[in-house]
Amino acid sequence: MEKGLAVVFDSAGTLMRMFRVAKEYSTGMIIQDVQTTLLVSQAPTRALVVIRSWLDHIDNCAPDMLLHEFVEHYNIDIRISCASRPFELDDVHSIIQKSDIRIIDVLDVVSTVRGHCPGISFVAAGIIVDSDGMHVPYVLSTGGKIYSNTPKTISSIMDMGADVYIASGDDYPSLELLASSLSIPMSNVFGIATTRDKERIINELKENHQSVVMVGDGVNDILALKAADVGIMTVQQGDESPPALRDAADMVVDNIFDVVGIVSDI
Repeated sequence: MEKGLAVVFDSAGTLMRMFRVAKEYSTGMIIQDVQTTLLVSQAPTRALVVIRSWLDHIDNCAPDMLLHEFVEHYNIDIRISCASRPFELDDVHSIIQKSDIRIIDVLDVVSTVRGHCPGISFVAAGIIVDSDGMHVPYVLSTGGKIYSNTPKTISSIMDMGADVYIASGDDYPSLELLASSLSIPMSNVFGIATTRDKERIINELKENHQSVVMVGDGVNDILALKAADVGIMTVQQGDESPPALRDAADMVVDNIFDVVGIVSDI
C-alpha cells in the first residue's frame, strides 16, 4: 500500500553543525572549517574515503606507523563516501599502499577537532585519494554536534505522520548515535551513501510514497535534491554553496526548523 510522505535528511551540515579539518600532506598545513566535498570536486580524479572505526584502535598504535600497515593489521573496512568519478575499492587500496601517510597525520587532525569542539557528539576521520599520481593529498577529521533545533524539527515532522529517513555519507557508528538521539529507527538510516546512492534512495522511496522530500546542504546531495518531489537546501552551516547546488533545490532555508512549515504545506 502506498504511504504518504517521506522526508530524507542528510546528516553532516544539515542535522548537525560540523567542524571539519584537513591536513594538506604536501605542506603539513592544517586547514580548518574546510568543505571536504569541495576538496573532492576540485579535481576529477579524487574520492573521499571513510576508514571505518579506526579511532577505536588508533590510540594503541605507534605514531610513525604507516596508514596501510594500520589498515592491514586491524583489518579496517574502507568505504568510498563520494567521488569525482567512479572509483573502485581496489583503486583506493592501491593508493593507500603507495602512500607514506602515518598515524601521526591522523592524530594531528583528530586532536585539532577535539580541541576546537568540546562536547561534540562524535569524531570521525578519513582521507582524500587522488588517482592522478596515486597519492593522498589530504588527511581529514570531522566533529559534529546536533543543532539545537534539530530534535524539535524531527519530532514535529514525525507527529505529522511522515516517515523520516537519514541518507548520509557518514559512517554507521556516527549515524547510530544521531538516529538514536532523534528516535529514528536504524532501518530508516542509509550510511556511507554516495551521491548516486542518495539519488537511488530517493527514487526507491518515491515508488511507495505519494511524495518524497530531500533535505541537504552539500554537493553530494545534488542528485537527490533533483530527484525528490521537493528538494530543500539548508544553509544553516554557513558554508559556501556552489550555484549548481542552489539550482538543484526547490527551496533554500537558513534554519532547519523551516522544513516543518514546508512539510506541513505539503
